[in-house]
Amino acid sequence: MYMKKFILLTAVLAILTSCGSKDKGELVGVKGKKWHPEKPYGMELIPGGAFIMGKADDDLAGIHDAPSKTVTVRAFYMDATEITNSEYRQFVNWVRDSIVRMKLAILADEVGKVPEDGGIGEYAFKDADTANMSVYEKYMFENYTGLGPTGYEGRKLNKDVDLVFDTSEYPDEYYTEVMDTMYLPLEESYNGQRTWDVKKFKFQYSHMDIQEAAKNRGISRKDVIVKEEIEIYPDTTVWIRDFAYSYNEPMHNDYFWHDAYGEYPVVGITWEQAKAFCEWRTINKNSYQKSRKGAALINTFRLPSEAEWEYAARGGLQAATYPWGGPYTKSDRGCFMANFKPVRGDYAADQALYTVEAKSYEPNDYNLYNMAGNVSEWVNASYDPSAYQYTSTINPSVNDNSNQRKIVRGGSWKDVAYFLQVSSRDYEYADSARSYIGFRTVQDYMGTQVTKNGQ
Repeated sequence: MYMKKFILLTAVLAILTSCGSKDKGELVGVKGKKWHPEKPYGMELIPGGAFIMGKADDDLAGIHDAPSKTVTVRAFYMDATEITNSEYRQFVNWVRDSIVRMKLAILADEVGKVPEDGGIGEYAFKDADTANMSVYEKYMFENYTGLGPTGYEGRKLNKDVDLVFDTSEYPDEYYTEVMDTMYLPLEESYNGQRTWDVKKFKFQYSHMDIQEAAKNRGISRKDVIVKEEIEIYPDTTVWIRDFAYSYNEPMHNDYFWHDAYGEYPVVGITWEQAKAFCEWRTINKNSYQKSRKGAALINTFRLPSEAEWEYAARGGLQAATYPWGGPYTKSDRGCFMANFKPVRGDYAADQALYTVEAKSYEPNDYNLYNMAGNVSEWVNASYDPSAYQYTSTINPSVNDNSNQRKIVRGGSWKDVAYFLQVSSRDYEYADSARSYIGFRTVQDYMGTQVTKNGQ
């Protein structure tokens, strides 16, 4: 009896489904939203293609480290310039403000303050008032809030109210108490100025180790979720430590924070901090995408692979020594083509003493600025002198988590011309920061139709 009812119900559902369908019973596939690629702000599209990666045979020293090899990379977007101080400050401020808002919300919760009470209550968690929560929000709050180590994980911050940084306008003593914890103690201040305790500017994120998951097919998903906590403030002391017996205090004091250097490339950034910036940039953009009805989430921002970096630096030119194509560092008018150390001790011969603004000199044929000189750039690769001998010929990438020697490319304002060559390789340790190393980000292009054969 039950079996007959089940068969009858199945038949009815099948009839209803086929009658109300627009596909006429044909295999037409699932119709999703129309995809319209959106060029990320400040980036250039690098068409995929093949190129000869590595050193020329006449470079007897470099050929052992980077033997020539034909490889192919897929299309991707790349920042037209190095990440600037201004752009990185946006990241720093976001982290700082998020931490302040969390501290304010926690204290408001502890003292029982809600938005109607004013003062710190205005910064209470959004779930302090459950009346306006959606069904989904109520479900998530009741089932998933407070499961972390602090008991506040999963609770929404109220970002509708502006933070107050002027001490004369603090709303109450609770707000003052929280802000006081974000600054260095009075005994560590001088000249009547209290400064932020930048050790508290920590960015937390998690990601999945896809390589590990692929190698161990039976591994649990939670075992390949990696949680990171990174101090994100640049190490401004690099301007002192990198140069013994040299007066560079003005760069230490002003380079990162002063608006005069806003469009200059950020330095003093470790490889780990550069990776954290990429994660934040993805989160920040996707938060905006979620606020737009029907908007698709973006691909992640990331550091380029070594092959992607060299391919982009060449600008579509094969066998070129520098991004501008020629074997010389001067133009036909006798002007230097990049910011580097052209003469022993004469850093200013190229009209720049330290770094220059990120959009300086002429871009290469992919419209990318300073792919040679200015600052060296972190890439998502570990240094192995024999890597070119065993990497794949399609999207080659070598990034060993156990190898902390990470590749930097492009040469910098303090390097000689050899390190500006698009094929030159160098490395620094992942936890090291330097006054001459910055970075730029890339994003995968969705689709394969944008390709360019090597010329």
